[in-house]
Amino acid sequence: MDLELQGQESNVGDFRADMLCRNAADGSRVLIENQLEKTDHSHLGQILTYATGLDVHAVIWIAKTFREEHSAVLDQLNEIAGEKFRYFGIEIRVWQIGDSTPAPQFEIVSKPKNWRRTISRKAQRAASKVTLEIQLQLEKFWTQWSDYMTQIGNPLKYPQAGPWSYLNFEPERYGREFYIDAYRIHEKKEFGFGLYIGKASFHLLKEQQEEIEREFGEPLEWDEDSQRRSPAIFLRKTNIDLTDETDWPNQHEWLASKLKLFDKVFGPRLKALKRKGGL
Repeated sequence: MDLELQGQESNVGDFRADMLCRNAADGSRVLIENQLEKTDHSHLGQILTYATGLDVHAVIWIAKTFREEHSAVLDQLNEIAGEKFRYFGIEIRVWQIGDSTPAPQFEIVSKPKNWRRTISRKAQRAASKVTLEIQLQLEKFWTQWSDYMTQIGNPLKYPQAGPWSYLNFEPERYGREFYIDAYRIHEKKEFGFGLYIGKASFHLLKEQQEEIEREFGEPLEWDEDSQRRSPAIFLRKTNIDLTDETDWPNQHEWLASKLKLFDKVFGPRLKALKRKGGL
């Protein structure tokens, strides 16, 4: 969500909501409540009061640690609220690699069902303004790659193939805040991968750029302001005729080998970031 701040410490009866924002996409109100300690029943009651009194359509509750019963309540609220109201539970942590400067990181512990998938699919459709012929080629390419990946073994959960330019991998073993895209853009005659991460994690990994690229065996593109508004690390293959089906086996092999390399080089580092989380 692209949010615009509307107010802080907004009054609702005897309480004050921390931050009131506007969703730039549809103009709806979003409440952000901060609690730099373990969640409690008092704050749960407050955010429900704020949500009603301020006429918000989304609530973002940030805390050091979420009690299991509180994340379960948010999950249940998302189940019964449908798409009109959304509830997010986010834990804030501080991560550090070696002697690097500690940096904050946010981890989603509760969110509307299929929220990321819905956003991703909308982004894919918006980015894939292609002809029906190319859409059919995209689906055929990804389906064949899926078959190839099944044959050789796949380190990450493979998403469903379809007629879109991006496939979203979510390597849950690293943490829900990291995910990988495999993509094909016919207009640019390029395909490749993007590792999407939070800004804090991006800066921590950027400090290891020389070592990472040495392990990778080639330079990577470090983009703090990617088109998806989340920092990303790219590996691209350009000037390729993506419509040449005779070259698809080579492209399948390249994608598979680079995905394995992403897993080998970044996997331990992402796990280290997750282990060092916590305030």
